[in-house]
Amino acid sequence: MSIAVGVIDMGTSNLASVLRGLQAAGLEPTLLRRPWVDGAFGRVVLPGVGTFKAGMEALTRMGLIDPIRRHVQAGRPLLGICLGAQLLMERGTEFGDHAGLGLIPGTVLRLPETPGRRIPHVGWSAIEPDAPWDETLLSSLAAGAFVYFTHSFACVPDAPSHRLAHFTFGPHRAAAAVAVGSATGLQFHPELSSRTGLDILRRLGQF
Repeated sequence: MSIAVGVIDMGTSNLASVLRGLQAAGLEPTLLRRPWVDGAFGRVVLPGVGTFKAGMEALTRMGLIDPIRRHVQAGRPLLGICLGAQLLMERGTEFGDHAGLGLIPGTVLRLPETPGRRIPHVGWSAIEPDAPWDETLLSSLAAGAFVYFTHSFACVPDAPSHRLAHFTFGPHRAAAAVAVGSATGLQFHPELSSRTGLDILRRLGQF
């Protein structure tokens, strides 16, 4: 029996790879472009590319901010991917200061300028744990697993315990995954991260 997953379509990204990844993980994705009935989906994915401001404007225009918050308040899993992960935070600083969904206390900041490292950060990087991965979407991964990134900004949670994993960017450590309650944000793209990413998406179906 397939497990239904709602996938929010903000109209700011090509969702084809996300949908294929979820299907390959044995899940049954349904695109969401308007508010849904509370409880209609046990799991919801918020993917996205583009700017923080444009992402929040899209969610506001579509009337999806309150449904997303109610979904998490009810303890149902929400997975944010790339921009979707950043929108989980309280604030974003891309092209000004903007309010986010406020599900994870903290701010989204530009990656630090680092000699020898280009921004945006694009490609494969290893992730290491900052908090126990048991009972999280990363529970099937080993420390040092490689995943695929493409981004210029990253989440900076207020509480260190809300950072599940980091990657190194020159001498700096930046958040690769953040979580509070049933909301998890992945700065990397699980749908583009080969078997490792599929393991994460399969784990979503077990929540």
